[in-house]
Order: sequence, then structure tokens, then C-alpha cells
Amino acid sequence: MKSWWLILVPLLAACSEKLPPPDVVVTGPKLVKALKVGAGGTAHEQRYSGEVRARIESTLGFRVGGKLTARLVDAGARVKAGQALARLDPADAQLTVAQAEANRTLAAAELQRSRELKVKNFISQAALDAKDTAAKAAEAQAQLAKNQAAYTTLVADAAGVVAAVLAEPGQVVAAGQGVFRIARDGEREVAVNIPESRLAGLSIGAAATVELWAGQGNAGGKTYRGRLRELAPVADPATRTFAARIAILDADAAVSLGMTASVSFATDGDAQIVVPLAAILQHGEQATVWVIGADATVSQRVVDIARYGDAGAVLKSGLNADEQIVAAGAFKLVAGEKVRIAAP
Repeated sequence: MKSWWLILVPLLAACSEKLPPPDVVVTGPKLVKALKVGAGGTAHEQRYSGEVRARIESTLGFRVGGKLTARLVDAGARVKAGQALARLDPADAQLTVAQAEANRTLAAAELQRSRELKVKNFISQAALDAKDTAAKAAEAQAQLAKNQAAYTTLVADAAGVVAAVLAEPGQVVAAGQGVFRIARDGEREVAVNIPESRLAGLSIGAAATVELWAGQGNAGGKTYRGRLRELAPVADPATRTFAARIAILDADAAVSLGMTASVSFATDGDAQIVVPLAAILQHGEQATVWVIGADATVSQRVVDIARYGDAGAVLKSGLNADEQIVAAGAFKLVAGEKVRIAAP
């Protein structure tokens, strides 16, 4: 009899223990991460580094070949139009001139004798015409030889600065081979290279701001107004960038050739808002974001995307500054739903 009680007592004690309560399912607004548009969400200005160059740079060379005997200017020298820059050995050219002059004199004498003979009808008109043609050819050859001799002196075709010296005395140069690179006086530009991912929104005539590195960091450092004058239509095969020229509209004496400058482009005012990529929902061909209203309800709004970048999507339109959007968790929401904003 006692053995039955010994069995029942543990069973009754086990039945008296309370079972753990079931898991409570918490319901309420969903927790989302919000972003205030315009608070640190504006697009950074496009900024590039480049070199100050002249708008027109000419590579000058002799129109005839020969041995370079004298270089009359150095790199950095200012030159005037018509100033002599270098000379070739003139010996061969002078011999050519002497030969051409002799042929011209002989042809002129033969023409004179032929005219005298024609008066006496000792030669035909055709023979006289042949001598006349030979004399004219000899005259032209003599003039050509004189021009070739003059080409042994290389002169500047415009005022400017010697940007580079490409040949030295003693060197034999071919006709047309570069000897100097001349940066002409006049408009100054900044040459930069623009990545293909930054071409969107840039067009010829776009306004820019130019700042010389020599003045950066100094109080009151001067900036210059710029304009995108030229943009290469084809990317460089090695760097995959597009060469661009930005004209400095108000350049002064402080802008020197070869200086390093920074160029920044003013982005379009309608494309200043950047939103995270996680906030973008794609519905067919339309992109949308969830906008959080004053009562913490969300509504879906279509936005126009200008381009995608590393920082996010740059918008053309669709949002206004100081509006709140859902930055994360957008795919879990429905229109009109209330949300809770996570603490930053």
C-alpha cells in the first residue's frame, strides 16, 4: 500500500508546477531607418586637377631638313612674331641657290638670242616659245631655291612662350620634325581628364570655378570663372577618361603656364539630392521612394534619377529638401502604413 503512495506523490507534485507562458507576439508599427533629405544628402561638387595651358600650342619645325647648328632661345623664353629661333647649316642650301641662279642666267641669255634669231626668221615661233618656257622654269627654280635657303632659319609665327625644346644643336632633323613647342599669348585654359562615370550632366559651355593650387589654403585665395570649352568625344584607350579644356574667362598675370589648378563644376540645382540605393524601389521603368509623413505614415512617390554614384542615387526631381524618406527596409512597407523611426 505504501508503494502506491510513493509513486503518486511525485506525479501530483509535477502536475502542480506551472507551465511557461507562450511567446507573446508583439504587434505595432514597423521599425525603419529614416533619412532627412538635404541634411548631408546633397551631391558633392565635381572637382578635378589639371594643368594651365595655352589655348593654342604650336609645334614648330623646319620646312627643310638639315643639321641644327644654332638654337637661339631656351625653354620659358618669350618670343615675338618673326623672331629667329634656330638655324640649320646653310651650306647645301647656298649651293642650290648658286646652281639655280646659274641656270636662270643661262636660260635668260638663250631666250634673248632666240628672240634676235626670230626677228631674222632663222628659228620658228615654236623654238622661241620653248626657250621662253625654259627661262620661266629657270626663274621659278631660282626663286624656289632662295625660299629653301630662307627656311634654314626657323622663326616664330606668333608671339608666345617657348613651352618646350625638342631638338639640340648638332642634331640632324627632318623636314617638319618638331624643334620647339610654342604656347601662344592669349586665352589660358586648364586641361583635365574626366572619368566616364562623371560625364552625365556635363556639356559644352558648362560653368566652372578654377582655383590655382598656389593660392589654395591662403586667406582670400583668388578663384577664376571658367567655362567648359572642349570635351573629347572619345575616351583615351589607356586611362578611359575624356580630355577636357576649361577656358579661364578672367585670367590675370597670376595665371602662369604649367601651374596646377583645381576645376570644380557647379551641379544642376535640380540634381542636388542624393538618396541611398537601398531607399530606391523599382516598379517597371519607374523608381520610387517611401516618404514619411508628419503622422509617421508612409506614401510612395515617383522620383527622377539623374545618375547613380558611389554615394547613392542623384535625383533630378521628386523630393524636396527636409523631407523624410525610408532609407532602409523599404521593401517591407505598404502605402498608408505607420512606421517607427529608429534612433540614429
